[in-house]
Amino acid sequence: MNVPAELAPIARRVVWFEPVDYTLEHPDLFLAHVMVYGRMEDVIATKRYFDEAAFRLAIQHAPAGLFDPRSWGYWRVVLGLDPTTPLPSRRAA
Repeated sequence: MNVPAELAPIARRVVWFEPVDYTLEHPDLFLAHVMVYGRMEDVIATKRYFDEAAFRLAIQHAPAGLFDPRSWGYWRVVLGLDPTTPLPSRRAA
């Protein structure tokens, strides 16, 4: 996979439990983790390679349990989405 070298250490840090290649092959996963665990410099670097639409898509497809309420509200405001939308949740079987 041809990935900017700048993103590999970010992927390693924010999705520590998956191989870097796997993380970067799944942009929604990568971006959602950057939004929750990334440092400001990680977000700035990531925005050089992904547009706002990609971040919007990532938050709209975020897995249950990843976002905390503060990150969820912040990013939904930043991305022009309704901040009162409930966090994704798991359904009991």
